Amino acid sequence: MTTPQEELLPGTRRALLHRIAVAQAEGRAPSLVATVVRGGRPVWHGARTSVDGHGPDENVQYRIGSITKTFTAVLVLRLRDEGLLDLGDPLEKHLPGTGAGEATVADLLAHTGGLAAESPGPWWERTPGSLRPELADVLGEGPLPHPVGRRFHYSNPGYTLLGALVEKLRGAPWEEVLRREVLEPLGLDRTTGHPLAPHAGGWAVHPWADVMLPEPSEDLGRMAAAGQLWSTTGDLAKFAVFLTQGDDRVLSAESVREMRTPAAPAEAADVMDGTSYGLGMQIQGRHGRLLVGHSGSLPGFLANLTISVEDDVAAVVLANCTSGPLVSTVGADLVRIVAEAEPRIPEPWRPMREVDPDVMELAGQWYWGTYGFALRLTADGLVSLEPLSGTGRRSRFRPNGDGTWTGLEGYYAGEPLKAVRRPDGTVSHLDLGSFVFTRQPYDEEASVPGGVDPDGWRGIG
Repeated sequence: MTTPQEELLPGTRRALLHRIAVAQAEGRAPSLVATVVRGGRPVWHGARTSVDGHGPDENVQYRIGSITKTFTAVLVLRLRDEGLLDLGDPLEKHLPGTGAGEATVADLLAHTGGLAAESPGPWWERTPGSLRPELADVLGEGPLPHPVGRRFHYSNPGYTLLGALVEKLRGAPWEEVLRREVLEPLGLDRTTGHPLAPHAGGWAVHPWADVMLPEPSEDLGRMAAAGQLWSTTGDLAKFAVFLTQGDDRVLSAESVREMRTPAAPAEAADVMDGTSYGLGMQIQGRHGRLLVGHSGSLPGFLANLTISVEDDVAAVVLANCTSGPLVSTVGADLVRIVAEAEPRIPEPWRPMREVDPDVMELAGQWYWGTYGFALRLTADGLVSLEPLSGTGRRSRFRPNGDGTWTGLEGYYAGEPLKAVRRPDGTVSHLDLGSFVFTRQPYDEEASVPGGVDPDGWRGIG
């Protein structure tokens, strides 16, 4: 399906075309195709190619490499949501005898399982999967070069184990489960384990000469769950919408939000670069915005899916070369171009339909010691606590239905908030995970831990 290009302004469309044209030319890619999604649907498609008179459209398949991992993660979260496993379960509980069973399911999803990055030789991406028929062939004799749970170390064998876990608990091949539980419900009929025409051929471009060499396209066998899939910009655009909004036929909005949440301890270099990893999703800060998604590569192909949830913009970039254009940078730039040129228009402000007087009484200024905070009631039924200075600990809180609230993010995530009342029913203070918030700094009429000096505030004299 082609979406009318007029949905973006002419200047925005030209800037998008210019960006992929530069990427294809400077990256010396045989072809590069991209799609931008806004408001839950594609609003722009562009392609650049070295073949005269031909431009791949949104239905041409490219191999997407490690974006496959995000699909595998969706299958694992489905098992969790159905109660068939817990993310804290050691792999050994469900898939015994691997030699890597100390790692939890969450460790494998977040690449903190201590596993090696690659399978023992030969180079698994350019050789038949039949050379590694068993998990032992994928893992090798020393599968854990790092302590479990201590550091982020990207691991293709880790996702091979997750694919085997899916097969064990579903009693069916990984690809069959994926098709039945994810691809068909989301309408991703051009996402497959093996190429279906029309599809791009994979090429290696010589680093010092403008010549090309065809790359082999191997069936990854046991390692399919780490990088087997072929897809299109059209299908990945739909997948981006799903990863933003969720779809109860596949995975709830809450569960896909969990996938987008950092789950791995960052290396020092990652902290400097502003990158992290969730549950099957890469996370990065770039151009002042939070981006989530995944990149992928296999010999002959590069792929990227980038989403800015806050801007409601996503980009898909696919190329058929082993190296060349930095597709993750291109994807981030496409999102930035649209977000900055045509920023998201917020929904109109609307007042609350009704308000509980006991909750309304809590709105306004509070103090934790001498730090000033504002408690606000919002139309979505939540309350927020924000520092008056604009910087510091802040959170939204959801009501529990019993006059208490639970923090949703940041330092106060999961922490209980309640109003403590005096015998006469008036509010003494707020208790937030044992922190006392009072209406005045160190209010002598409230139960401030440690008490308040009876001589009160004073100057120097």
